[in-house]
Amino acid sequence: MAQKRVQLDRETFSCSICLDLLKDPVTTSCGHSYCMKCIKGFWDRGDEKKIHSCPQCRQSFKPRPVLLKNTMLAALVEELKKTGLQAAPADHCYAGAEDVACDVCNGRKLRACKSCLVCLVSYCDQHLQPHYELPAFKKHKLVEPSKKLQENICSRHDEVMKMFCRTDQQCICYLCSVDEHKGHDTVSAAAERTERQRELEGSRQNIQQRIQDREKEVKRLQKEVEAVNGSADKAVEDSEKTFTELIRLMEKRSSDVKQQVRSQQKREVSRVKELQEKLEQEMAELKRRDAELKLLSHTEDHNQFLHSYPSLSALSEPTHSSSINIRPLSYFEDVTAALSAVRDKLQDVLREEWTNVSPTEVDVLLSAAEPTTRAGFLKYSQEITLDPNTAHTKLLLSEGSRKATRMGQQQSSSYPDRFTVWPQVLSRESLTGRCYWEVKWRGGGEVYVAVAYKNISRAGSGNGCRFGYNDKSWSLECFQSSYSFRHNNIITPLSGPRSSRVGVYLDHRAGILSFYSISETMTLLHRVQTTFTQPLHAGVWLGYPYGTTAEFCKLK
Repeated sequence: MAQKRVQLDRETFSCSICLDLLKDPVTTSCGHSYCMKCIKGFWDRGDEKKIHSCPQCRQSFKPRPVLLKNTMLAALVEELKKTGLQAAPADHCYAGAEDVACDVCNGRKLRACKSCLVCLVSYCDQHLQPHYELPAFKKHKLVEPSKKLQENICSRHDEVMKMFCRTDQQCICYLCSVDEHKGHDTVSAAAERTERQRELEGSRQNIQQRIQDREKEVKRLQKEVEAVNGSADKAVEDSEKTFTELIRLMEKRSSDVKQQVRSQQKREVSRVKELQEKLEQEMAELKRRDAELKLLSHTEDHNQFLHSYPSLSALSEPTHSSSINIRPLSYFEDVTAALSAVRDKLQDVLREEWTNVSPTEVDVLLSAAEPTTRAGFLKYSQEITLDPNTAHTKLLLSEGSRKATRMGQQQSSSYPDRFTVWPQVLSRESLTGRCYWEVKWRGGGEVYVAVAYKNISRAGSGNGCRFGYNDKSWSLECFQSSYSFRHNNIITPLSGPRSSRVGVYLDHRAGILSFYSISETMTLLHRVQTTFTQPLHAGVWLGYPYGTTAEFCKLK
């Protein structure tokens, strides 16, 4: 109870402006008491507008009251101080740098809890109480604390801006509506807010709907990720199982071959050693008989010699040479040759069938990165020769069919697959895997450096026959001062250093086709990322004047 009484006294004898115990208390005619310094400072701020009112009840005074110290109240405060009552509680929440401060507080200001859009003042809990208690404040609009209250005041008329000009899209006061905004489409700020609120809600609904749609898409993509991961995990598991079985089979076959070779080795060695022992026994018998005959040859007794000779001269049947089957030293090379053949067949199967085993996307990801230096490209250099069977009759092939020259007269040709209208020619070689080649030209005419499928049309002048004008060919068009790229008759202008030598890099499996300008350095002119469905052939198209040449270079 004592604590409650002290709290009551503390509130009763505290200044509602500084929230400390009253110092030199004064009382206004409306009955509210303040520190003399606090109320004078409050009224000093209102002198410009000649507004002098009670901070609590808002009663106005004209003229500004002359305040005298309330001696009785001052004596009561001094008596209370002797009982241990001190200033306002230490747990008041003072305003920080980021907070909205109470406009009424003097000295160290408390944090505002509400702002009034009518008073255009921010209040702490203590100074806000009149807005809750007095009928005069019931219609005031309280909002969350704001530092921008002064933005609601018209800078021209010093009035609250309660209207909105739709013509100029700005907030105005009533005087503005009959002055500079006269005749404009004006409504109350509340009405405009209601309209904009509807638009805002519509925008929010649209945003929320889009969020829901994106959430569904994210979930769908997540499921796709899970499906991809699951499929990949299963593919890896199955491939490991398959390769494990293949390895086991290979190990079993390796063991069988090893066992068969060793078994055959054992039989052959046993046979040879058996023959060897037989021959060694026969040699020992022959050596013994030779010694006896030698001894007999030195016998001087003729009768003894003639008596013993018949028994010594008879020899046992010798081992026939046909029973001694000496095989060549390369006896087991046929096994090695057979295994080599099996290995080559297996490699061919893996190379040919890998595209069916491995998804294209995986091949693209696993494909080695495109080289970054000319030395790196030269590792994939491909020798290109031109196919006379496809050459237009006004193209002369030379230099081992590596060079084409635009001629004025037709060359004799009986080839049925040649290009009949456009001065073009394809390579003999079909290009797959990773390839690189270079083409240099002379003569001042334009040259197309191209790749195309073998089944590109040859007869006629339509776009289906001309490099770059259809979906079966890709062409870099080289002019005297510029480049352009064409595919399916869509042309792309290119920039890059002018050179009479062009490098072409192809990674067929990855679907990459790149063209480079070759001088002292390599400069990328254009790169294509697509999917090639057939092997490609290199090609060139030669324009006027006659004598223009294009040659596929020999690369070291």
